[in-house]
Amino acid sequence: MLERFINHVRKNKILDVQLPYLVAVSGGVDSVVLAHLLSLAGFKISIVHCNFQLRGAASDADELFVIELGIQLGVPVHTKTFDTHAYMDKHGVSLQMGARDLRYNWFEELNSCMGTDGVIVAHHADDQIETVMLNLLRGTGIEGVYGMSSKRDFIRRPLLPFSRKEIKTFLERNNLHWTEDQSNAKTIYKRNFIRHKFLPLLLEFDPKGPELIQYSFDRLKDTGKAFFYLFDRWVDENVVLNDGFEVLSFSSIAGLPGKSSLLFYWLRRKGFVYAQIEDILYAVERQESGRQFLSEGWLLNIDREGLILGKQYEERKLIKIDLTDEGFVLDNKYSYNCTRLDHSVALDRSAQNALLDFDLLNFPLIIRNWEKGDKFMPLGMRNFKKVSDFLIDRKVPLIKKNEVKVMCSGDSIVWLVGFRIDDRFKISNRTKKVFYVKKLNHDKSF
Repeated sequence: MLERFINHVRKNKILDVQLPYLVAVSGGVDSVVLAHLLSLAGFKISIVHCNFQLRGAASDADELFVIELGIQLGVPVHTKTFDTHAYMDKHGVSLQMGARDLRYNWFEELNSCMGTDGVIVAHHADDQIETVMLNLLRGTGIEGVYGMSSKRDFIRRPLLPFSRKEIKTFLERNNLHWTEDQSNAKTIYKRNFIRHKFLPLLLEFDPKGPELIQYSFDRLKDTGKAFFYLFDRWVDENVVLNDGFEVLSFSSIAGLPGKSSLLFYWLRRKGFVYAQIEDILYAVERQESGRQFLSEGWLLNIDREGLILGKQYEERKLIKIDLTDEGFVLDNKYSYNCTRLDHSVALDRSAQNALLDFDLLNFPLIIRNWEKGDKFMPLGMRNFKKVSDFLIDRKVPLIKKNEVKVMCSGDSIVWLVGFRIDDRFKISNRTKKVFYVKKLNHDKSF
């Protein structure tokens, strides 16, 4: 096993014999064998051990055993004691999740402080199958069958190709000692149930079963790589950035094979879950324009011709524009310049900008979100129109309406920002001074 281990880590560039590493040792079979293999292979290692204080004297005995193992191998040992139950209560997590958080947070901190090239852990082939089976039981996507990686961030897993049986055989042939955590035998934990109930039955049914399952996982992993390559291309070709929103037209998904998966992987980055996808597609098929779906901080709007994804509406503070102000920033992303000019200014017909009669304005001007009941007199009209009706006429998507602002002078709206100024405040042949508001970073509008 030693020769195969060395060839595996070198061929796949998992470890470098010239670099120092930390190796996590609990005292169990897997981590003890890992420490011995690394030592025999000539790697520069230091042992790290976590005492979670979950089994009283037995936890302390495990720590003492690991310290003695370090002395036997002639390598440094770093231990840390955790109040695991206090962490669980504070963060509201399960025992296993709490121990995992404490372990990996400390590993990462220690790896950074000591300047080592990673923390080596003893996950092996059986662990890999257990992990994938757990993911499948949780209702995983394609990445769930990827399992664990040999190298990810600061974690190294050089034992993934080796079965539990191979590891135990190495231990017995070399008369190595280890400690046993009795909680590993309790089948109340899902992972232990798979380990002690499912895998033995699988081996009884087909001794090559775990090996064949791992082979299938590897093929699915390669298929997943192809899927995500094509998915990225699909996103680049079909998802359009428009005024701070992501827009996907209905034509981009109509009749598309696997559209549920494509939609999910597009939306999951913003916290949407797979259970929502069926409802979204149902709303699309029924053309439920105006229907909205929410995730944490994000909103998906079913519009007339497509899906629009953006941040959920947040109530923002009023913006005041005084006579001395030279500009302002809207929603932390759009910058506007404010200048006072003579009437000789060239006419700017862009809806993104505003030319207003300076003498008709009462400062400070106020910019706020439009409200239900707001009215203004759109340029070119002689009657008032509700802002809500104006936006409907312009077919502004519901998600975009939440972002629309009005500029006010006293109680009067002088500009529906980005759409239309009020006719009462336009420049005319009687205008002496012009108040010019110009957008500096133009974005395509709806």
